[in-house]
Amino acid sequence: MEKTLFKKIYNLLGRKDRHFFITLFLFSIFVSFMEIFGVAAIMPFISVATNFDLIKEKWYFNSIYDLFGFSDPVDFVIAFGVSLIGFYILRSVINYLYFYLLARFSKGRYYAIAMRLFEKYLDRSYRDYTASSKAELTKVLIAEGQNMMQVLSSLLFMMSEIVIVLVIYAILIWIDWKITLLITLFLLANFIVLFKTVSFRIKDAGREREQYERDFFKIVHGVLGNFKIIKLSDTKKSHMAKFRNAVDRFSKSKILYEALRELPRLYLEAVGFIIVISIILYYLYTTHSDVTAYLPVISVFILALYRLLPSFHRIFGAYNNILYNYRAVEQVHDQILYQSEDYGDEPIDFCRSIRLKNVSFWYTSGKKVLSNVDLEIRKGEKIGIIGESGSGKSTLVDILIGLYRPIEGEVLVDDTRLSESNIRSWRRKIGYIPQKIELMEGTVAQNVALDEVYDAERVKEVLRQARLLEFFENEHEGILTAIGEDGIKLSGGQRQRVAIARALYHDPEVLVLDEATSALDTETEQKIMTTIYDAGKKKTLIIVTHRLTTLNQCDSLYRCAHRHINKVQ
Repeated sequence: MEKTLFKKIYNLLGRKDRHFFITLFLFSIFVSFMEIFGVAAIMPFISVATNFDLIKEKWYFNSIYDLFGFSDPVDFVIAFGVSLIGFYILRSVINYLYFYLLARFSKGRYYAIAMRLFEKYLDRSYRDYTASSKAELTKVLIAEGQNMMQVLSSLLFMMSEIVIVLVIYAILIWIDWKITLLITLFLLANFIVLFKTVSFRIKDAGREREQYERDFFKIVHGVLGNFKIIKLSDTKKSHMAKFRNAVDRFSKSKILYEALRELPRLYLEAVGFIIVISIILYYLYTTHSDVTAYLPVISVFILALYRLLPSFHRIFGAYNNILYNYRAVEQVHDQILYQSEDYGDEPIDFCRSIRLKNVSFWYTSGKKVLSNVDLEIRKGEKIGIIGESGSGKSTLVDILIGLYRPIEGEVLVDDTRLSESNIRSWRRKIGYIPQKIELMEGTVAQNVALDEVYDAERVKEVLRQARLLEFFENEHEGILTAIGEDGIKLSGGQRQRVAIARALYHDPEVLVLDEATSALDTETEQKIMTTIYDAGKKKTLIIVTHRLTTLNQCDSLYRCAHRHINKVQ
């Protein structure tokens, strides 16, 4: 797992982030040495404060004493103590700076990761997007992105603590390698027990957490998206039962993790006392006398364990946190490395016609939706496309407007082949009105322009064309009217007219209606179609519908049936 983890994190971090990560790691080593010095400096201070003779006996004390010209041992010890106080204040400041930088890196990366994820979502091909779970995409963006930051933070924390452990171990080996070896073997045996009993279970809990969190998001997304239907069908109990089950299992995985996370600390505290008592018993057994002579060595080991055991607990906790949230790294990594569209923006002119030449398309191999379709639409022409549900009408339109690429055949615009190099330019020439209108929470103007920045006069112009401006100006706050989430404050006809204004805002050359009026009553549909025909007088108009009355002003009519398209009139 470790190699895979480092490789995936390396792929997810940008160049600046990698440099920041390395700098932070080196800084953590510096902080670790300060921590070690902070523990090690106490014993010499106590020793020299209780025995002034050590100033002359120990060369390092004597050298400092002479270097600064001390004449009184008391002054030397006071200066030593004041220096230590200054050091501990400085150590606290540096530790705070380290934890600030650690938080800035780990939490700040969520912003960068979220931006990359969201951009990747927008760069997906339309076909891949429609095949994706919206709840899953939301979960990865919101929850897994933050969980991945937990992994980054734990990784840095674990690496810095490992440095502390290695340095302290080196000191202990230098003092008494036999006792250090025995302590190491004893600790290794206990770590194996912890890994077998705790880490494996935490890893399983992490997998369960990801699975139940996915169910959680899917249920919430599905229920809130169908709120009206659920209210009418009175199926609240059924959905509550599913939600309760997902929340219960998700909570249990979190509870298990939180409980298991504290177990190593309690276990290692007991191990620490056992080690201290065992060291004293070892010296008693080998010397058959009291341990006064070995008190300095025992004190060093006690101080070392005092610093080592919290480090072991932090390392173990960080490692378990990585195990618990490892699926987050995998999910974010997979989404960011997902194959995106890489289309060019070469100019493409539309002066004569759009032509489909021997176009075939399928979603599943061997099951064609369209087969060898030939179709020509002249500029300025109004055409209607009819057919039964599932006959391929919407797929045909998606190919015409450049959202789907033909698997066989080609789309020609004025004899220029629609390709990866020019498809973005072609899409900008399209105004699209779908059957299901998706509106965002915000103002009318923001929904028409699909942007926070918009041309107010252009918004008013297209709303006027859609015969909706007067309503908003007389009854509400004009183009600044708030329409609520998904346009809940608007009627079906008004939502449709907002969609028409949106399609007209960028003055497209081709206007496409994909079952855009199928959900409306006949009277409202006729009003909407009159608006569309008026607004699209100078545009190429492609209308997909199952109502022939909608197509009474079309120049040509085509029927989709049995994977083919045939001209009706």
